[in-house]
Amino acid sequence: MATQKPSYFLVSVSNKENLELCKKYGLAGFTNSINGLWAYSELQIGDFVSFLYGARAHNLYEIERKEAIDNAETLPPWKSVTFKMSGKTYYFPFRLYLKPIRKFDEPLVRNEFAYVAENLLLRGGYRKTHFQADQTTLQNVSQMGETFKDKIEKLDIPNYSTFIPKFTRKRNEILNPKIFLFQEIILQALIRQHLLEMDNMKKFLELVSIDELTPRELEVLGEKALPEGHIDILIKEAVPIGLSRKIIIEIKIGKASKKDFEQLKHYINEIGDECLKGVLIAKDFSKKDIDKFKEIIIPISYSFNNFDSDAKTFKELKNELSLKPFI
Repeated sequence: MATQKPSYFLVSVSNKENLELCKKYGLAGFTNSINGLWAYSELQIGDFVSFLYGARAHNLYEIERKEAIDNAETLPPWKSVTFKMSGKTYYFPFRLYLKPIRKFDEPLVRNEFAYVAENLLLRGGYRKTHFQADQTTLQNVSQMGETFKDKIEKLDIPNYSTFIPKFTRKRNEILNPKIFLFQEIILQALIRQHLLEMDNMKKFLELVSIDELTPRELEVLGEKALPEGHIDILIKEAVPIGLSRKIIIEIKIGKASKKDFEQLKHYINEIGDECLKGVLIAKDFSKKDIDKFKEIIIPISYSFNNFDSDAKTFKELKNELSLKPFI
């Protein structure tokens, strides 16, 4: 199935030592937390990444493969981290293997990083595993620095095994890091991945009655920060000419509330005339709220096949995701 162009992410690194290990081995690692699994699920083979540390972007890589490593607590290259406040220890089972493309070390204050820098500023700092940038940023970094000529060392881990992480709706089935409770950020990642496929985007545009845009003109971005909050998914023209038309999506894992409608209405007003549609995706809705906001917000319900009974992988959930108009 045809998909849109590869996405580009900046991956946050917690300290200088970890940054050097990431660069040395061409690896990105994410912790055995829901945020770590969120990043691992959202970043796909063929996407591009740079490392983000100290308000600087480091190198450009393409994701070649992914692995979730079993019993990774004591495995190299990164040390486990224990947080004093919670006493919880985290390690790095979720790993991306990277092909180096370009070498650079650039400050985020460059105009070319404006999309990501704005997200960071409005969020008041990192506090995220990764930040998605738009296609314009990817085009810019593809011309920075120089082509990568250094050698990447191979990390030798003998006799290790892997697993495929799953998600469940049942708290008694949670088994870190193999089974996590299904949460809203995972639903957001699933819907973004769903809309990256051209056929799904075509159906979505028909669903929200937009005929002035085609799937090939668009890019799908996660968590765009605004002064009063952040949009869960932003669909925008990849190469705007004259106008920069957008569709904004708010996602709720359960039943949408009046507050959710009001928040989305606020975002629509903040973006202004270039916002073509505001879409609220949720499990259920109140008819009273739908009637009140029907002139400006389109309600869409999501569902999965058989998810209530069995834990599912990200791929299985993506294949079973369905978006329909709420009736």
